[in-house]
Amino acid sequence: MKFATLLDVLTDILIKRKVTAVELAEKYETSTRTIYRYVDELSFSVPVYVKRGRNGGICIADNYRLPVGFLNKEEYQATIEALDATFSQLPEEKFLAAKKKITLSKRNAPAEVALVGAESSTLLIDGGTWGDTQKFADKLRYVSDCIHNLKTVEIEYRDRLGASSTRKIQPHLLILKQNVWYVYAFCLKQRAFRLFRLGRIYAFFATGETFTRRPFNKEDLPLNFWTDDAEPVAVRLQIEENVLLEVQDWLGVENVKRVGDKWIADVRLPADGFLPKKIIGFGSGVTVLAPQELKTQVKDELLKTIALYE
Repeated sequence: MKFATLLDVLTDILIKRKVTAVELAEKYETSTRTIYRYVDELSFSVPVYVKRGRNGGICIADNYRLPVGFLNKEEYQATIEALDATFSQLPEEKFLAAKKKITLSKRNAPAEVALVGAESSTLLIDGGTWGDTQKFADKLRYVSDCIHNLKTVEIEYRDRLGASSTRKIQPHLLILKQNVWYVYAFCLKQRAFRLFRLGRIYAFFATGETFTRRPFNKEDLPLNFWTDDAEPVAVRLQIEENVLLEVQDWLGVENVKRVGDKWIADVRLPADGFLPKKIIGFGSGVTVLAPQELKTQVKDELLKTIALYE
């Protein structure tokens, strides 16, 4: 019974995109406290968001749709036809509600491939990621649409420590740097252009507002950035053949060279907490030759990992 109510609440939020707890409480004959508890449970797997204030309510990210793929094309069509036929003979609300739930999941297919750009032939991106064949591609598609149609959006942004903040942004450009996607946008809170890491945007909410593009030069783009403003350091790595392709994808083939019988990379990388973990991810395929401080950091990180399995 509770699961059915949770699904009904989710469907209402998907259809209306924003609804009040009072409305839902009246509809399902329960308290607003119970409704907020349902929203908390949904938020573990769905980007449901309680917006406070005068125009607040229970919202859902505009880039979110029910998962595509729980029905194949033939099953989907057969289900819709059966529900239509049943509703015509027995016009009960439950059959119409079931059809709404199923059709909501069909939006935005296909899932993992996004066509980005003013023309559909400009750029094709496979947005599928490990464990997720839909959500990231939906983000790319949604941001691209906002850029093309000059839509102002509100985002819920998560920093590296998990803290949330709400920003209203005017997206101008998608940037791919070192296999990480960013959106270059004018932040109305900071009154300046900022880079937002796409993977850290938890949810998008349409504001209904449009904007006029602000001029910027290519030289203005902060492409020489590092995570958390970490200073770059000169790093020398030795790379084994078994991880050569992966390291070339990471650092660029121009930075990995044959020196004698060894593959060596001389690069400048951000001296942040992520770098030792990245190097460890290559196992014994990558050895830090310099600087000594980075070698120590990698060793310490390995010892911490080993301690977990003792």
